[in-house]
Amino acid sequence: MMWSLRFIETLIQDLRYGARMLMKKPGFTLIAVLTLALGIGATTAIFSVVEGVLLKPLPYPQPENLVAVRFKSDGLGIDGMAISPSHYFIF
Repeated sequence: MMWSLRFIETLIQDLRYGARMLMKKPGFTLIAVLTLALGIGATTAIFSVVEGVLLKPLPYPQPENLVAVRFKSDGLGIDGMAISPSHYFIF
C-alpha cells in the first residue's frame, strides 16, 4: 500500500516537472507535438490501408475460387504475362 502511494506521488512530481520543462521551451514543445501528431497520423493511415487491402476478406461469395488468367507463348519466350481485355478479341 505504501509503495503504491509513493509511486503515485513520484508520478505526479515527474508529470509536473515534465510540464514545467515543456512550458519553458515552447518551440521544442511545438516541434515534439507536431512530430508525434504526424507520426501517429501516418501510422494510422498506413495501417488503415493495409487492413483494407490485405487483411479484410474479399467481398465475393467464394473468394478462394478466384483465379488469374495468364498468357504463355513458347515461341516468343513469354511466360506468365497478364492478359488484357484486348487479348480476348485477338484469340
